[in-house]
Amino acid sequence: MNAHPPLPLQPATMPKRRPITVEDLWAMERLGTPSLSPDGAQAVLPVTHYSMDDNKASSALWLLSTLGGQPRQLTQCGDKDGAPQFSPRGDCVGFTARREQQGHKDETPQFYLIPADGGEARRVGEVATGVEAFRWCPDGEHIVFISWVWPELKGAKAQAKALKDFKARKTTGIATSEGLYRYWDHFVPEGRVPHLHRMDIHTGKVQDLFEGTAYSLDWCDPDANSFDISPDGKRIVFAFDPNPEKRTDGRFALAEMDIKRRRVEVVAQDVGWDFGAPRYSPDGERIAFLASHQALRHTMPRQLAVVVPGQPVEVVSAEWDHEVAAPLLWEDDGTAVLLQAEQEGQRHLWRFDLADRRAEVLVRGGTVQGFDKAAGTVVTVADAADHPAQCHALLPGAAPRRIERFNDGVMARLQLGNHEAIRITGAQGDPVQVWLFYPPGFDEKKTYPLLQVIHGGPHTVVGDNWHYRWNNPLFAAGSGKKGDAGHVVAVVNYHGSSSFGHGFLDSITGRWGQLELQDVEAATTELLKRPYIDPARVYATGGSYGGYMVAWMNGHVPAGRYAAYVCHAGCFDWTAMFADDAWAWHAKELGGWYWDDMARVHAQSPHAFAATMHTPTLVIHGALDYRVPDAQGLAYYNTLKARGVPSRLLWYPDENHWILKPQNSRLWYDEFFSWLRAHPAPAAGKPAKPEKARKA
Repeated sequence: MNAHPPLPLQPATMPKRRPITVEDLWAMERLGTPSLSPDGAQAVLPVTHYSMDDNKASSALWLLSTLGGQPRQLTQCGDKDGAPQFSPRGDCVGFTARREQQGHKDETPQFYLIPADGGEARRVGEVATGVEAFRWCPDGEHIVFISWVWPELKGAKAQAKALKDFKARKTTGIATSEGLYRYWDHFVPEGRVPHLHRMDIHTGKVQDLFEGTAYSLDWCDPDANSFDISPDGKRIVFAFDPNPEKRTDGRFALAEMDIKRRRVEVVAQDVGWDFGAPRYSPDGERIAFLASHQALRHTMPRQLAVVVPGQPVEVVSAEWDHEVAAPLLWEDDGTAVLLQAEQEGQRHLWRFDLADRRAEVLVRGGTVQGFDKAAGTVVTVADAADHPAQCHALLPGAAPRRIERFNDGVMARLQLGNHEAIRITGAQGDPVQVWLFYPPGFDEKKTYPLLQVIHGGPHTVVGDNWHYRWNNPLFAAGSGKKGDAGHVVAVVNYHGSSSFGHGFLDSITGRWGQLELQDVEAATTELLKRPYIDPARVYATGGSYGGYMVAWMNGHVPAGRYAAYVCHAGCFDWTAMFADDAWAWHAKELGGWYWDDMARVHAQSPHAFAATMHTPTLVIHGALDYRVPDAQGLAYYNTLKARGVPSRLLWYPDENHWILKPQNSRLWYDEFFSWLRAHPAPAAGKPAKPEKARKA
């Protein structure tokens, strides 16, 4: 880590700008979620630095002044210091880390404290099963945190012994009867569940608040948004799944615990609704939370709801056609709630007034990634399509002001192309948003390849944000090799995308591939009218659901329309996809279980159209991907090889749904650009010349 963040460069020292490269992406510092001191004068956040040479990351905590002072690195000795939170008195910062202290190296994340004015961090207590996420209690003397424990055991010693025995076992098999046993890239800890614990920060003494009860938090990566502590410190509200068998589509309820009496009462539950992310009002009388009416439709958005324990739930944003995202943060007077929500390819920070049920933008995106508010000061971390995340402070009566310069030195060396959002007429005659990214030095008198970048989800959005794994400015700049002038990149927010209303998002349910393809094709047709697009060099690439889409296109778009495809972690066969971690959603999205309606499932499955696949494809997959198991990519690649379609496989034994290691990412981009350069389109209307198919 740098001892000090780089200062803005002066015009006389500005280097010559050049197109962005993958090395530049990994040279950028990545900002985490901020936490404000109680007086609003300082923000603390984690900053992660990657080393391409060492092929790993390290993170440290930085203090940023909201009043104009210079940023200061708070922690120096840890490799993975994260999740910092100012104490209620503002005198210290709590955080989680794995460190070596007093000759003892942490095997699991532990809770650490460091004075806000600097000094040595100290480990508080020792939790064998680890500290996953925490919140401060209002007295500043305790924290409440999450740890995965064996629910049948009592006491910290029993948990420590069980963990030691588990690590010492000689077997590697995982036995389970659960429907939820792995998630994204990891198995749910065998036999363990996430409990809330309370720790005294002076003695390190820990109490398992759920011990002896049937309660646990969400098994799918619970975090600090899963619970909250009342302003008087006497109660905790948390989200839990009341169903005996846990699934990824469980409908959660809210319960409140009296900490002293260890008595729990359910405060919000409805079999048709999914509740989560609870947050107490400043007076502790109300609880704001997210609510989604899953019985009505599985795609129903999360809405803002409020409940007074003992009274009915009130969904206050029901007429606001936006999906609300955690975390929620009450205004000090209890009249409004701060929240994040998307709108037309951007994500803003909003203030939702509870009295008149009106939302207004408080801080406009780009894409707001995190925020906090204290003493009237708001701090946000947000990125945009033309810059990585930046931290701004918004003081009362003032405009937002940038309070760090971590990536200015890198960005000063780069020449990014322009970008814009346009509208086209897509499926069903609906307007569809398309983001266009142009290469650096773009000249309308020259011709460029067109690259369709199809986002995943499907119910997500791509637009005004900075993405490290799928970076549109880098796609537009190209490989940097001789003769590569870059691409015109099109990102279509097709039917099914979020941020354009629930009707638009839900329109693809039960007919995957149809409307999305019409949207992508409409964009390609529209852009081919522009004289600077080379019709012989049109490509499409996508990851996850975007990978599904390029596999779908290979079986549905006439050969020669696209010169080549790139399919990253793409869904290929919806019956074999039942090996994924999200199997509970299949029937909801596809319109039926495959054993009940195979014809309908096959009608939405790319593998069923393999006979009409002709376009050369680069297939990329990671072995640790449990959302789209790597057998999907391997089956697609093998199918193309068997059919004699030019294809190439890039497979990672140590990556998951995403490529997270710097050198693996560099290889990813090298293979990506090399594949595109190697495949100009065949003559119009003629299929690509197949490889000679091998006989079995």
